[in-house]
Amino acid sequence: MTTLLFRDDAYLREVEAVVTGHTAEGGILCDRTIFYATGGGQPGDSGLLLWDGGRLSIATAVKAEGGQVALVPAEPVAMPPVGSRVIQRIDWDRRYRHMRVHTALHLLSVVIPLPVTGGQIGAERGRLDFDMPDPPADVAMLEDRLNALIGLDLKVSEDWITDEELEANPALVKTMSVRPPSGQGRVRLIRVGEGMSQVDLQPCGGTHVARTGEIGRVEIGKIEKKGRQNRRVTITLIG
Repeated sequence: MTTLLFRDDAYLREVEAVVTGHTAEGGILCDRTIFYATGGGQPGDSGLLLWDGGRLSIATAVKAEGGQVALVPAEPVAMPPVGSRVIQRIDWDRRYRHMRVHTALHLLSVVIPLPVTGGQIGAERGRLDFDMPDPPADVAMLEDRLNALIGLDLKVSEDWITDEELEANPALVKTMSVRPPSGQGRVRLIRVGEGMSQVDLQPCGGTHVARTGEIGRVEIGKIEKKGRQNRRVTITLIG
């Protein structure tokens, strides 16, 4: 398995690693990585791979067999040989915006406490689809409540529970379309706030900011009807 360094520190921008293999599709496998692999509505990271005598642009990262992460080259050029020591460097500005949007979407699920049927994260905006038969009466009020939560500058932290604990607490899962990964013995939770100030706790494998104040102000766009009961709510980072 690839050691997922972004899980312990989402703010790592550069790290040394060792190439352990290549995939049949042309991806590069390393013993550890700071590149987030596409999943859970969050895009894979892009960036650079540097080694003695070589340099390669990475377009994205994807999940590979055996719990590994494959770095996908942006163009068909020579890849570092197996055993090479490489420097991984992510496109930090893009990753950080993903982190801001992702945490903002967790807060959106707080101000709209309805089952989530889908979601997508981008560098400028993100969206959640809700099981929402009727549109909200006051979108401006929702936006004000969302920005008020952001402005509280709450701590964002992680916790872990067992598969059995998650099964015993189904209310933790807000998404109807995607179940949290299980079968590995434990599940990662993202907590927003602490103690009496806690506002959210849900399974998530993505990257987040350390405090909600880092998100900055967001704007809720037009709420679109998607199907008989689904409605799509999009938020955009302002700055």
